[in-house]
Amino acid sequence: MRAAKERPLTFAEALLPIALGGLFLGASFLLFGADATRGPLQTAIICATAGAMLIGRRAGHRFDALREAAVAGMVGGFGTMAVLFAVGALLGTWAMSGTLLALGYYLLQVLTPEWLYFTSALIAALIGFAIASAWTTASTVGICLVGIAGQVGLDPAITAGAVVSGAYFGDKLGPFSKRSDLAATVAGVDPRVHRREALWTAVPAFALTLLVFWWLGEPASRDAGVTTAVIEAQLQIRPVLLLPLAVVIVLAVSGLPPFMTMFTGALVGGLVAIAMKTESVLGFAGLDGPVSLALLKAFWQAMATGYVSTTGVAGIDAFLSRGGMAYMLDTIWLIAAALAFGGVIERLRLLHRLFEPIVATLRSPGGLVTTTVGVAFATNLLTAEQQTSTRLVGQILKPAFDARGIQPVVLSRAAADSASLTSPLVPWNSCGAYLAAALGVSTIAYAPYVLFAFFSPLLTILFAWTGLRMLRLPRARTLG
Repeated sequence: MRAAKERPLTFAEALLPIALGGLFLGASFLLFGADATRGPLQTAIICATAGAMLIGRRAGHRFDALREAAVAGMVGGFGTMAVLFAVGALLGTWAMSGTLLALGYYLLQVLTPEWLYFTSALIAALIGFAIASAWTTASTVGICLVGIAGQVGLDPAITAGAVVSGAYFGDKLGPFSKRSDLAATVAGVDPRVHRREALWTAVPAFALTLLVFWWLGEPASRDAGVTTAVIEAQLQIRPVLLLPLAVVIVLAVSGLPPFMTMFTGALVGGLVAIAMKTESVLGFAGLDGPVSLALLKAFWQAMATGYVSTTGVAGIDAFLSRGGMAYMLDTIWLIAAALAFGGVIERLRLLHRLFEPIVATLRSPGGLVTTTVGVAFATNLLTAEQQTSTRLVGQILKPAFDARGIQPVVLSRAAADSASLTSPLVPWNSCGAYLAAALGVSTIAYAPYVLFAFFSPLLTILFAWTGLRMLRLPRARTLG
């Protein structure tokens, strides 16, 4: 009986939670600026969630059902939160072991600072393709590339944008990419067919991305040779310090889940620190007593609250004083709040109510694909989860593609070019929050430089309006 009392939201009711969310989010950034992600933004999202629940109650939904939807949204993002904890632990032990500094040192040997933005995108693309994980790429090699930018006087935000662009390009085309598999699945397409079709937009988009990063390149304001000399003076660089990175790459390629991959990398980093940097580890522990207990304390502390470097060199200490699971708590709070909001609006079918009437009026393929991109970005803004966004795009748009006789691979390509790629641009989306925490650069700062996330959907729209690769179903009766 209770379920029968539920009614669909009116258009105004569906629009109101979005208006409330926009008002609260805008006010949090206006009042707190870059500090908004440290609590004010989370509070704004929770207030918007409460507003959405009140509107849902007005439409006959029980509070218990809406609460369960919010909890289900958070539970669905537990895997992301667990990975963030593992990355925090990894950053702490890799800073203590010298892995981060060693990786930065070796990269400085082969990189030309003037081309750092260009080469950062290219390196991230190659690694992202090999391990099929944009997140792992960003939270390992990406961290060092951003750190190098800061050390030689280049812009860390541009470098972060280059890393994210390259990592997502590589992940998108990688043979084991879960993001590509999801886009293919929601459209009902063979993943191999989807990846071949994705090349049409992904390759030229990334070529444009590399061209712009090459153009943005500038000479370093500080000599990279001085930086490497300082690193050599502070740390005896040995290839064995890269062992934790090698372990992470091997585990990622072998298909081990991200949490286990990153957490194992954290454990290996701690063991390398104990074996290779015993003196500095004991100094970090600050514990009088048995050496074994001091080493255990340092290992534990680096994973829990991060490492604090005391070399006396400001740049190195700033780069190495990082990590710990506690470092990720604000980000996890942000993701949890956003996922709860996403769970409520999905339970209310709010996005279906807003977009299905618009989709029903579309006749041209260009309008349909443009709307697909818009729906993808809107769902990334509202659901805070790229996988949910991709799935909702399929649910809302697939009937329209079928009715107009357009092959589903066109939908999978458009979804991959938009839902997958615009998620890093949203500060409260799980992707944007994760990357900001891992790279140490706010989403707002790096987002304008994630050029691949702009070029790819724009090319998808251009293809649609010009009719390029708008594949039709054979002998289909279409509406437009």
